[in-house]
Amino acid sequence: MRLTVNGKTHDVAAAPDTALLYVLRNDLELNGPKYGCGLGECGACAVLIDGVAARSCVIPIEGCDGRDIVTLEGLGTRERPDPVQQAFIDEQGAQCGYCLNGMIITTKALLARTPAPSEDEVIEALRYNLCRCGAHVEIARAALRAAGHALEARD
Repeated sequence: MRLTVNGKTHDVAAAPDTALLYVLRNDLELNGPKYGCGLGECGACAVLIDGVAARSCVIPIEGCDGRDIVTLEGLGTRERPDPVQQAFIDEQGAQCGYCLNGMIITTKALLARTPAPSEDEVIEALRYNLCRCGAHVEIARAALRAAGHALEARD
């Protein structure tokens, strides 16, 4: 199989029904997506596939051929974080950080389709990403801050 992840093409020797998450973590050594529930319910494993947030623990790699996959590592760097990543840093939008990958990826997808979301739209978009620490207020603030950054970058 051939996958395009974070702008690079990778030849992957795995069964076509292998979950994308396993290839990302085990073969490509990308640790942004986390194994959470393994059922596509918690969002810890989220990635962008053609710009849409998707749960990589339930997506077989055969469905990813020819598609653009972006993980947390593909958004920005330590030196130059993506505006969404920076907003989460600024708002301290994490406690343990386990859900952070899914929250950031989901926020990135939301802002791509709705550049200036309302607070209700942010809450609705993030409602299927589980955070056990209870950092929901900070996470929502970070997503709204990221929307402000996205609007500034467009001006």
